[in-house]
Amino acid sequence: MLETARDFATKHHGDQRYGDKPYTYHLDAVVALLEPYGKKAQVIGYLHDVVEDTEVTVAEVARLFGDDIAQAVAIVTDQPGNSRFERKQKTYALMAKVSGDQEIALLVKTADRLANITAGIAQGRDDKLQMYRNEHGNFRLAVYRPGLCDELWQRIDKAILTKKG
Repeated sequence: MLETARDFATKHHGDQRYGDKPYTYHLDAVVALLEPYGKKAQVIGYLHDVVEDTEVTVAEVARLFGDDIAQAVAIVTDQPGNSRFERKQKTYALMAKVSGDQEIALLVKTADRLANITAGIAQGRDDKLQMYRNEHGNFRLAVYRPGLCDELWQRIDKAILTKKG
C-alpha cells in the first residue's frame, strides 16, 4: 500500500513543485521521518497534501485507502479560509480535539512541519522559518501529545528556538 500511496500522490500532485524540486521531494522527506512509526503513518504521509493541494476528495482517499487513512488525511487538510492565519486557526481548533487512534494524523502533521522547517533552513528561507516560528505556539497547543513523537518535537523546538530568521 505504501508504493500505491506514493504513486497516487505523485500522479495527483503532477507538476507541482516544492521550491525548485518535484513535490515528491517533500513527500519522501515526510515519509522518511515517519518510518519509525509504521507503514500506516507513512501511507498517510504520502497522502497528507493530496486533498488540500489537488482535486482529490476525502471520499476518493477513503475508497482507495480506507476510512481510517481518509479520516487522518481530512484532519491534516487545512480548513477553508481567506488567509493562511484563518485557515490555520480553524485547522488547529479541529486538531486540538483529536484523540485516540486519530492521533496518527497529528504524528503526520508533526513530521510535515519538521520537514518544512528543515527544508526552509537548508534553503536559507528565513522568511519561512519566521512564519513557522510565529505559528509555533498555536501549532504546538493543537498538535502536541506527550509521548506521541517526542523526538520529532525536540527537533522542531531546537530548530525553531535556535535558528534566527
